[in-house]
Amino acid sequence: MSFRRFTLRGTGAVLAAATAFASSGCGGGASSAGPGIPLQAGSAGYTRRAPSSDTIVHAFKGRPDGQFPLAGLVDVGGTLYGTTFSGGTFGNGTVFQVTSSGAYSVLYSFRRPPDGAGPLAGLLDVGGTLYGTTQSGGAHGNGTIFKIATSGAESVVYSFAGGADGAAPAAALVRVGSTLFGTTTAGGTSGRGTVFAFEPSGAERVLHSFSGGQDGANPNAKLVSFGGRLYGTTVNGGPIGKGTVFAITPDGVESVLHRFAGKPGGSHPYSGLIVVDGKLYGTTSAGGAQDWGTVYEISQSGAGKVIYSFLGPAAGDAAAPYSDMVAYHDVMFGATYSGGANFNGAVYKVTPSGKEKVIHAFGNPPDGASSFAPLLLVGRTLYGTTRNGGAAANGVIFSLPLGI
Repeated sequence: MSFRRFTLRGTGAVLAAATAFASSGCGGGASSAGPGIPLQAGSAGYTRRAPSSDTIVHAFKGRPDGQFPLAGLVDVGGTLYGTTFSGGTFGNGTVFQVTSSGAYSVLYSFRRPPDGAGPLAGLLDVGGTLYGTTQSGGAHGNGTIFKIATSGAESVVYSFAGGADGAAPAAALVRVGSTLFGTTTAGGTSGRGTVFAFEPSGAERVLHSFSGGQDGANPNAKLVSFGGRLYGTTVNGGPIGKGTVFAITPDGVESVLHRFAGKPGGSHPYSGLIVVDGKLYGTTSAGGAQDWGTVYEISQSGAGKVIYSFLGPAAGDAAAPYSDMVAYHDVMFGATYSGGANFNGAVYKVTPSGKEKVIHAFGNPPDGASSFAPLLLVGRTLYGTTRNGGAAANGVIFSLPLGI
């Protein structure tokens, strides 16, 4: 598999990273953090090792099966649910269900407007009803929020209008109390994306519109609720356009905690944050010592540092992480678009002290390749999806033992 680097700019690039499936190599510039906190990249603790074997739970076939899963999975009562960006009966994507043994079925195929189309995000379980977003479709063509029962009954509960409203949501929703919160990559007063709140009754309100400058631009990731605030990232924006980390209260008071400045620090965070032992951790798709991305730590006040710089395919290390990590106690696990011994991406683990290992390097078909999605931990097994690979080259669902 060949790979290339290119510079991402603007909302189209945010979606292109998922829909064109290219690796990112944005970097450059002096290390800085924001406000006023240096991020020094490092690569401590990298250990090259023979990868463990994954199990292909399902290989996607296209139509009427799903095609190109870009999102993670959710466990509802022992059954896993997820989305595919395309495929299905109408080619506009699907919601599917699968068991750990591989019993798979399409739960719903997205149609055409006013239905949603092209889900990039995973699902949120709210009392047995699944909520999700689509990046296009809806009454105005700017994406939707939808809900679906595990029986397959689906309805659009909100259509984004664009303009001052949000547009093109790419992230999963998060629930705080009875309210759902999310982000859109576009729309808002400056067209650079929003943070929004949604009530299951159907009411939506924009909490914050990103300016595209110091404020950040194009949030792509799921928010995380921690200590009374929501934390998230923007892919672009900041002083030199390399992204930000922000915090926002449920009533819309927003502040920027960190502004990325590229190599040897991080740049262009497509992933969101997770909380481990009272600290926030995330990844950047580029930057770091080798410009293949980083794992970073940041406090609620904005104090941060790079804890690991990915070494990239030439070293057999993971590269270009686009997705959130998941934690088992104090060890974090993630998947990457590129890297690994076969340049097809990898699953890695990393500790807060910066010790990293590749635990699986994706191989050649029928193995998967190129993951954009966060992992799901069920017991001591990791489940995930890849956009590429599989017998029909339409992506796979895989499982992998935790290994610790």
